[in-house]
Amino acid sequence: MAKRALITGVTGQDGSYLSELLLSKGYEVHGIVRRASLFNTDRIDHIYHDPHVAGAKLQLHYGDLTDASALRTILEKVEPDEIYNLGAQSHVKVSFDVPEYTGEAVGMGTLRLLEAMRGYIGRTGKGVRFYQAGSSEMFGAAKPPQSEATPFYPRSPYAVAKVAAHWYGVNYREAYGYFISNGILFNHESPRRGETFVTRKITRAVGRIKSGLQEKLYLGNLDAKRDWGFAGDYVEAMWLMLQQEKPDDYVVATGEAHSVKEFVELAFDYAGLDWQKYVELDPRYLRPTEVDYLLGDPSKSRNALNWQPKTSFKGLVTMMVEHDLELARGEAAMHEAGFSATSRGNASQRLSG
Repeated sequence: MAKRALITGVTGQDGSYLSELLLSKGYEVHGIVRRASLFNTDRIDHIYHDPHVAGAKLQLHYGDLTDASALRTILEKVEPDEIYNLGAQSHVKVSFDVPEYTGEAVGMGTLRLLEAMRGYIGRTGKGVRFYQAGSSEMFGAAKPPQSEATPFYPRSPYAVAKVAAHWYGVNYREAYGYFISNGILFNHESPRRGETFVTRKITRAVGRIKSGLQEKLYLGNLDAKRDWGFAGDYVEAMWLMLQQEKPDDYVVATGEAHSVKEFVELAFDYAGLDWQKYVELDPRYLRPTEVDYLLGDPSKSRNALNWQPKTSFKGLVTMMVEHDLELARGEAAMHEAGFSATSRGNASQRLSG
């Protein structure tokens, strides 16, 4: 029988790439989605089929990490072999604005899911493997390079909540003997990245400026350095962690860091634009406590999982800019045809990024 996976955050960037990977490996995939008045499944629409159609391998269930009873019900219904906890309020800057909700969804949400799994395993005796999505933000102000042995020094409510989730996973692994692996993933991006995250904010602006739809791009700290990789590569590491004989914790990174300014320069240069003519600094986009330098040491994941990134920094930026140039061309064509240009491209300018 095919393995059955349950993914929280299935409609997000990582959830969509992980779903594709698992489906390609013959899994039956179940995803948890939050109820909303608008559809937010665009990242997985290309792999979703009506459950009434024979052979549909991706099924969606309404639920939320803040709702323990819903999580228990879903686990009983799905009976998963593997659980991937990717759901979160994952925007660092926004976590300063909604710290309580961030803690509830990210930290307590993980605890609720672990407790739901504990109840399910206790009732059925079935072995379940659990992946907890950690973040390089947990290292915060820790000196680079950061590895599995580096002490956490979180600098935002989001990072603090992720640290709590990480230690919940470790505690349940040690207390109950569950197979729980923590993936400490450094920044991973793609054309599916949300438009309020800095990388996508940059590439969307490049496309819209090139098409005459936007005049300026406002950013915060251009000197911050990050270890950026491609999300499509990183979900393979998630899967590999749950295929090992024993659970463990792994840093997933490229091992090289680049500044936000380097990302900006490369993105604008690819489109034939001089970034200095369009980019302006806005102090509103600065965090109350900055994280200046994140650089991962992926030695353990490379050696133990036989994993390494396939996409270079330049290749990642190029991929994202090409996608958003095409997106902006379509937006411009609609505008010229008399349709009102969508405000999606400006969302990142209105919201904290």
